Amino acid sequence: MALVLHAGSTNKNAYKALIVAEYIGVDVQLVKNFEMGVSNKTPEFIKMNPIGKVPVLETPDGPVFESNAIARYVARLKADNPLYGASLIEYAHIEQWIDFASLEIDANILHWFILRIGFAIYLPPAEEAAISALKRALDALNTHLASNTYLVGHSVTLADIVMICNLVLGFNRILTKSFTSEFPHVERYFWTMVNQPNFRKILGEVRQTDSIPPVQSAKKPSQPKEPAKPKSKAEPKKEVKKDLAPPKVEGAGEEEEAPKPKAKNPLDLLPPSKMILDEWKRLYSNTKTNFREVAVKGFWDMYDPEGYSLWFCDYKYNDENTVSFVTLNKVSGFLQRMDLARKYAFGKMLVIGSEPPFKVKGLWLFRGQEVPQFVIDECYDMELYEWKKVDINNEAEKERVNQMIEDYEPFEGEALLDAKCFK
Repeated sequence: MALVLHAGSTNKNAYKALIVAEYIGVDVQLVKNFEMGVSNKTPEFIKMNPIGKVPVLETPDGPVFESNAIARYVARLKADNPLYGASLIEYAHIEQWIDFASLEIDANILHWFILRIGFAIYLPPAEEAAISALKRALDALNTHLASNTYLVGHSVTLADIVMICNLVLGFNRILTKSFTSEFPHVERYFWTMVNQPNFRKILGEVRQTDSIPPVQSAKKPSQPKEPAKPKSKAEPKKEVKKDLAPPKVEGAGEEEEAPKPKAKNPLDLLPPSKMILDEWKRLYSNTKTNFREVAVKGFWDMYDPEGYSLWFCDYKYNDENTVSFVTLNKVSGFLQRMDLARKYAFGKMLVIGSEPPFKVKGLWLFRGQEVPQFVIDECYDMELYEWKKVDINNEAEKERVNQMIEDYEPFEGEALLDAKCFK
């Protein structure tokens, strides 16, 4: 009998077991056409879980319910996999963070969210309490992630899978950029994890919400009483119309705007440049020998100072870079989040030093004369670096560009731990 998971395809609690299955290579089949409120009310489902909650996993030995228990079961289907750590203390820490993710992160995100969408009566003090508790939890998580790439050990564990699945609802629906920017290490961790292949296969492309949901009425049960109270009849109807009006207006607005052409990126409106970025990227990628004579010289032959600009960036918090793999993952995450600028940019990021603290320095080529505003707005990592425009008339700065393009070592007197290219 195959493992069958009963849940909707967008159920964040079902994601836990599905991501675990991807990591350990087992087959877990999600029930097709599962309809919440219908499929989980059938006698067959109630026999598996008497209170009708989802997800439920069917196994050869009987059903398992509660999402963390299901994820634990799937994780143990194959021995010697890293999801449960490499020692007893790592196992304990994984369980510790699973509980933390459920009791401190998930519970408070849900508490805040249901107050906003009308699943509970909205009370400002209740919302303030949920936000305060959530910020306290995220602050603790942020502190831990300041010196750790993963929650436990040096690779993804079950704790990371549960934590990310619990954070997904928050980032999708209620945790705006202005809120999460207070916790930069949590942001870095979240976006790095959701872009890992096994996470991305299940979660798809994750987008952060732009706004907090407006408060919805939770007093719908009072509507049947309206016929018995003629005077109060009009008032509840009026309130309901107010609550329902915003979604209708938003829907209508979207329909009206749909035919309009998508606004062009301001960089596409710049005068044509003699530099063809893709040609430079091909030259860089295909040059295997005599790099300085071929690729670096070719860069300056192609470079158009009117259509493009060069920028140095230096990480502001190099004193925090005390662990090599954490520093490398930090840079990799930054480059992943810069993907939106691929059409308009080329970059080199150097991790410098043979011992901690490691220095992170970069060179970027951008279309136009400024760092693109849409990149600054969308990629939070940008604010973690100091940006300085390259003066190409300064021979010292020009030579620094050359060395960064070719991964020259020693760079500024120090060994290179790694060099990463964005192209």
